[in-house]
Amino acid sequence: MSKKHETRINVFNVQKYNLYDGPGIRTIVFFKGCPMRCKWCANPEGLEFGTNMMYKETLCKPYNSCAATCPLGKVCFKYKNENNPVPYEYSDVEHPIDIRKYAKKLPTKEDIKGCPEGALAVAGEAKTISELMAIIHEDDAFYDMSGGGVTLSGGECLAQPEGALALLQACKQDGINTAVETAGHVPNKVFQAVAPYVDLFLFDMKHMDSKKHNEWTGVGNERILTNLRYVIESGYNIKIRMPMLKGINDSEEEIRAIVEFLLPYKDYSNFDGIDLLPYHKLGVNKYQQLGMEYPIEGDPSLSQYDLDRIESYILSYDFPVTVVKH
Repeated sequence: MSKKHETRINVFNVQKYNLYDGPGIRTIVFFKGCPMRCKWCANPEGLEFGTNMMYKETLCKPYNSCAATCPLGKVCFKYKNENNPVPYEYSDVEHPIDIRKYAKKLPTKEDIKGCPEGALAVAGEAKTISELMAIIHEDDAFYDMSGGGVTLSGGECLAQPEGALALLQACKQDGINTAVETAGHVPNKVFQAVAPYVDLFLFDMKHMDSKKHNEWTGVGNERILTNLRYVIESGYNIKIRMPMLKGINDSEEEIRAIVEFLLPYKDYSNFDGIDLLPYHKLGVNKYQQLGMEYPIEGDPSLSQYDLDRIESYILSYDFPVTVVKH
């Protein structure tokens, strides 16, 4: 077995039968770790590079038998003495529970094996390229039938550059179509290394104003735009993805700025158009499970009217555009 196939990647999910993130039916490998902190992130369990404990409070039904081994015993139980755990009344427990106070820094699946109700989960696991390829190959027939393949996502998959490169190379060696979903905030040398093995980049554009970009994502956009230009101008296939949030990046001024940035590339044969990704709340409950506060106040969802307005504006410049709803 080659050293590349022994390379380990920290992942938090391998999702099959995906229809949104690249052509055809795809397997998505979600990498742990991200250098950005987008306030609307739907995968907060992917932000840290290490593992995280997740606690589904509604599933927890404290039993004496599980108290001794529960890593969150301080939360679920109070003790009259060491041998007599008594369940708290829910009204006596902080809500949401900040499990980061109680769980060890890098939990493992071994730490939660005594939970009888499945209330505890560990986000994150190291897998070798060989292990991931075995999972990926289970769906070869679907890739062949639909023109699908594998998409690397996250977190930020390119923040684990050696693992991303090794997995992409393994996929290409086996004739599997590859896509990379990226926010672009990694060194340019990473793009130079992986790009020859990527059939399609799904590249996020979140805001053209660097100060506002920093406000909402934790970083400016200079490096991101440099990498985006590199991908397009080097001839690698790319589709722009625009997360859309009301009051954050949906103004006519902002949409115009993105369109004007992309206009010089509109007729490039490797430019595959724009996806609009409306804000959704699918990841909100994960924040509570991680003991984190959800960073966005209010509801920045766009109405159908707003989406139609933005789509029509982009279409007026003859850009291919698709609204992708999960």
